[in-house]
Amino acid sequence: MSDEEHHFESKADAGASKTYPQQAGTIRKNGYIVIKGRPCKVVEVSTSKTGKHGHAKCHFVAIDIFTAKKLEDIVPSSHNCDVPHVNRTDYQLIDIAEDGFLSLLTENGNTKDDLKLPTDETLLAQIKDGFAEGKDLVVSVMSAMGEEQICALKDIGPK
Repeated sequence: MSDEEHHFESKADAGASKTYPQQAGTIRKNGYIVIKGRPCKVVEVSTSKTGKHGHAKCHFVAIDIFTAKKLEDIVPSSHNCDVPHVNRTDYQLIDIAEDGFLSLLTENGNTKDDLKLPTDETLLAQIKDGFAEGKDLVVSVMSAMGEEQICALKDIGPK
């Protein structure tokens, strides 16, 4: 045996913790699924009957939770699909920086400054207008597969 120690530096991320496997036949409408590497919310599921030799197939129609693009996939119902871990967290809005980044207050009292304003025009207008009026705003942040985006806004009253 040698006395040398080997150090391995991992530059790649396996992404294993971002998703978990679930049998395609058990995924239902309003559930989540990974299609073409994107986390999606299932809007329609249809199952075809088995052929003479073969598996029943599930046809998924889903919408990307971050880009709102419609994606489709057909998977044998006995096979496993990747399902993303989707989290929704609420943060209180403290400030909007000049460069479009938000300063948010976490539950433990720290600030989170790495989120940009949403691209959705109506949500963007609601956040800017509410902040300009001095309202106390709480934003809901959806996170999945290493991505985060503001998806909703709540007004908790004036400051």
